Amino acid sequence: MRRFAVAALLLGGCGVTPPPPVTPNAVPMVAAVAETDPVDTAADAADDPAIWRNRRNPAGSLVIGTDKQAGIHVYSLSGKRLSFTPAARLNNVDLRDVGGRVIAVASDRADVGEAHVALFTLDTVAGKLVPMGRYPVGPGEAYGMCLWTRARDHALFGFVVMKDGRIDQVSIDTTGATPQVRTVRSMKVGTQAEGCVVDDRTGLLYVAEEDIGLWRFAADPAAPVTGTAVAKVDGTTLIADAEGLALAPKGRDGGYLVVSSQGDNAYTLYRLPALTYAGRFRIGGGAIDGTSETDGIDLMLGDFGPGLRHGLMVAQDGDNAPETQNFKIVGWDTIRKALRLR
Repeated sequence: MRRFAVAALLLGGCGVTPPPPVTPNAVPMVAAVAETDPVDTAADAADDPAIWRNRRNPAGSLVIGTDKQAGIHVYSLSGKRLSFTPAARLNNVDLRDVGGRVIAVASDRADVGEAHVALFTLDTVAGKLVPMGRYPVGPGEAYGMCLWTRARDHALFGFVVMKDGRIDQVSIDTTGATPQVRTVRSMKVGTQAEGCVVDDRTGLLYVAEEDIGLWRFAADPAAPVTGTAVAKVDGTTLIADAEGLALAPKGRDGGYLVVSSQGDNAYTLYRLPALTYAGRFRIGGGAIDGTSETDGIDLMLGDFGPGLRHGLMVAQDGDNAPETQNFKIVGWDTIRKALRLR
């Protein structure tokens, strides 16, 4: 969701001194190496990306991106649109390799009273998504979406973040002729939330409550439903709305959690596993225009071919004028060097 932060005004009205504003020049700028073709829909349309890495041919990897007004796109790493699949009001998307197939799952908010998820298989040769159907989850408007593959049995689970902050966990079984989607538990944060990501290594779910901050939950359906607050929207390191989440894993539980700090067009990094603040950056300053008001992000480490040998990040661009919205692609090495990350 896009709205300018009003926290400072509210704090001032309550007689509390607001935190100092972030100085734009203090935030490193990194240049995008590519951008996708713009979506066909005007206004607020592009929303959330997901990355599929082609292990045999890294340069042939793919990026999926939702147009929440019309459907879902598949792009090459150069940004060329390879296909478009019409679908009503898909918001966030994630994917996993499951039994030799690539399964993509999107939150479906076509019915604001009854949340659904839309399932697809990704034809990695044709660069096309093949619909598998849409399935009910529970009452509410489906907003965020992320997947988790449980290590011990490779079971696939999805987390559907409702607009009001409820988080429904669903089991997703695609082994039969017809997928089986079943809600197995619910969790809750206090106010509007959307972005989420699960660390497959540790079985930990991270959720962004837009005006409040980040929460951590155990992802296993047998775990307690209470979460732990791990980072605050403080107006300095993280500025509302806290939106998309992505992981840059390293080792057994290290690496970084990256958050879209939408209120000042930046991205905030936290060092895992302790979730200590590690820095911020913006996208811009190159031949390709920068990003602003970013909703969804995705990040994946590994070899993606020339110029992207150690990974890439994809970020939605909320203002791609004079064209419609699109997604920007940045090399992980560029981010790492700009922030002097180990």
